[in-house]
Amino acid sequence: QVQLVESGGGLVQAGGSLRLSCAASGRTFSVYVMGWFRQAPGKEREFVSGITWNSGITNYADAVKGRFTISRDNAKNTVYLQMNSLKPEDTAVYYCAASTVYTTTVISTPMRYNYWGRGTQVTVSS
Repeated sequence: QVQLVESGGGLVQAGGSLRLSCAASGRTFSVYVMGWFRQAPGKEREFVSGITWNSGITNYADAVKGRFTISRDNAKNTVYLQMNSLKPEDTAVYYCAASTVYTTTVISTPMRYNYWGRGTQVTVSS
């Protein structure tokens, strides 16, 4: 099993920055891909960014390209999401997810991730 704990959310003004962290524990050696998703009230959960555990291949949703950066620290079993130039439309609960299903690419479908954190709230004021 894999346990995921997110931190770093909060309230920030438009144009500001936040860095989210996701600490993984348990059978982390079995993880192939780590991803960040977000869900705003009344909307479906959407893919934000992902990174492969071993090779560090990354992918981003079009809405966050150039503003968000995903990274990982293998020694700490931690994945980060640096969020810059935040907009009010970025307001959502942000979830960390992990997939232990073999893949060589970053996957963007929520149903294909089998472990999830409880989420952290990000609120961006105008």
